[in-house]
Amino acid sequence: MNIGFDGKRATQNLTGLGNYSRYLIRLLTILYPENKYLVYTLKNPSSGMAIKDVVYKYPGNQLFKSYWRSKSVVNDLIRDKIDLFHGLSNEIPFGLKSAGIPSVVSIHDLIFIRYPQYYSFIDRAIYKLKFRHAAQKADKIIAISEQTKNDLIQFLGVSEESIEVIYQDCDPMFHQSVASSVNAEIKERYTLPDKYILNVGTIEERKNLMLIVKALLEVPDIHLVVVGRETSYSQKVRQFIKENKLHERVHLLQNVAYLDLPAIYQQAELFIYPSRFEGFGIPVVEALHSGVPVIAAKGSCLEEAGGPESIYVDPDDELEMADQIKNVLDNDEKRIKMVSAGREYLNKFDSKRISGQLTQLYQNVINNAKR
Repeated sequence: MNIGFDGKRATQNLTGLGNYSRYLIRLLTILYPENKYLVYTLKNPSSGMAIKDVVYKYPGNQLFKSYWRSKSVVNDLIRDKIDLFHGLSNEIPFGLKSAGIPSVVSIHDLIFIRYPQYYSFIDRAIYKLKFRHAAQKADKIIAISEQTKNDLIQFLGVSEESIEVIYQDCDPMFHQSVASSVNAEIKERYTLPDKYILNVGTIEERKNLMLIVKALLEVPDIHLVVVGRETSYSQKVRQFIKENKLHERVHLLQNVAYLDLPAIYQQAELFIYPSRFEGFGIPVVEALHSGVPVIAAKGSCLEEAGGPESIYVDPDDELEMADQIKNVLDNDEKRIKMVSAGREYLNKFDSKRISGQLTQLYQNVINNAKR
């Protein structure tokens, strides 16, 4: 098969959509090398984002790059004899269906519909146009969680038969134990405390970092390390930290190298992800692979990511959060059970299983298009 991918996020983005795109493409090149994989992108891959054994394709006219990605790339797909196009980040080009090119789209979440207050009017309008077009025109939709599948049915009126849930795993580097010498080096580089809770993710209102910070007031003798890009919401968090004299216990790390994350995870006592809503929650999976117990928020798909032995709390109840933090930190038997159950639950995200589901889906879509 000749498989084409939208490479905008895969070549430029270091956060969720970019990581998902690279993970999926890299997985297929390793486990199904007999296929040809072509990535259609506006720019050369940024440092560390190039994927071995793929062909990168670029617009011929640099003055109309956005138009190429959304529409005229279809001419290139025809020229390159693409058997199937996979839009990895919620959208596909216009004109695929009329050109007779089968397509699949991965839709990650519909947070812009559930929580419109977090998005500008213009962004919501653009997202709605792109998501609705992809959902209507793609031959099959990949939802990255049951939560996203349900949202597609509820908010966009997509038929259940059009959707297949295929989970994702995290970067394989989180699967490996970090050497003690590397842990020591990373601890020194980022001035990590001896004992800390970890949170990883953009510091924005939806991610709800304030819940952990407030809970710290009830949990002495533990530090909080936060890794994530700051937004205007960060100022509210920083102000609360200052007013409550938590500045010595809360560490907001900036410019953390992606390759340093496994060591930061593996030295944590506990990982907390209190986000109000996620499409999946890959940091939870990273924590489970790192052998760290997880507390997350109720209300979206985080139970799908963390499994039955992780702990889930009300995203507005800092006292419940504090109680559960103490429950984990003060109970070695509980911690061991959570870590062991988490590792077992990860079988659900086995790479061979996921890649097999993907290639079977591709083949089914191609075969149906030929009928």
